[in-house]
Amino acid sequence: MNRGRIGLVALAVLSLVGCAQETKITRVDSGVVTDLSGRWNDTDSRMVAESMVKEALEYPWLNDFSGSKHRQPVVVVGTIQNSSHEHINVNTFVADLERELTNSQKVTFVEGKGDREELRTERKEQAMYAREDTQKAPGKEIGADYMMKGTIATILDEAEGTKAMFYQIDLQMVDLESNAKVWFGQKKIKKVIEKKRTIF
Repeated sequence: MNRGRIGLVALAVLSLVGCAQETKITRVDSGVVTDLSGRWNDTDSRMVAESMVKEALEYPWLNDFSGSKHRQPVVVVGTIQNSSHEHINVNTFVADLERELTNSQKVTFVEGKGDREELRTERKEQAMYAREDTQKAPGKEIGADYMMKGTIATILDEAEGTKAMFYQIDLQMVDLESNAKVWFGQKKIKKVIEKKRTIF
């Protein structure tokens, strides 16, 4: 084989490698399920938040409180602990919970600990720099009646290229005055990931 043919063969091989490494990006609607790895994703976060908040707000504690206090209960989202074996952005899940609680119009939702500090700093700065008639006075926050908190845990089972991912999400609504749990919800998700081997 002469040098010319060797060069052509090498060029063809490089072209094939280049094609194999080509990256294609397709924009899809945010509501489309894209389960690529089998790990916790945005769809899991959204669906779990929707179903669990709906369940929580259907339990008797809500009507019992509204009936006795003649107002909506005030709810805050506390710590959602990631007890799984993988990295999960719990902030996204917390945001989904907060959205569902707020948009339900059945409870009054107040900011959590981290966001409250930012708001308090803003009020302090207003007291120093803003016109007096536009300043927001301290000590007028609405205290929460209940806190929603919980955990995300996983169990991983794997054998011969097949992997089973089991997620368990436990959420509870706790009365901040008595520490009584007025609701305890649980959601389970199981995914089976199979890797197919291609033999050439």
